[in-house]
Amino acid sequence: MTDAVTKEKLVADFKVVVADAEELLKATAGQAGDKVAELRSKAQANLAVAKASLADAQAAVVEKAKVAGRAADEYVHDNPWRSVGIAAGVGLVIGLLIGRR
Repeated sequence: MTDAVTKEKLVADFKVVVADAEELLKATAGQAGDKVAELRSKAQANLAVAKASLADAQAAVVEKAKVAGRAADEYVHDNPWRSVGIAAGVGLVIGLLIGRR
């Protein structure tokens, strides 16, 4: 569970970095010089690679979430009364914890 949360956080953070890099490239578009042009070119190439990696990571996270959802759905269909009992128990515990406050 924490692995999926960590990947989701990584994807979100990576999106922010990519957006910031794109903004930086736009802000420096008017700068002249061979060195600046070379750095912009490298940054754009690295940004393209990063976007592709981000898309792959996001697809992996979505696929794992779908697999977990399907597994939970199958379990509930195979064990409906057990699922109802578990949900009732969890609800009871949450109710007791809230009631203590």
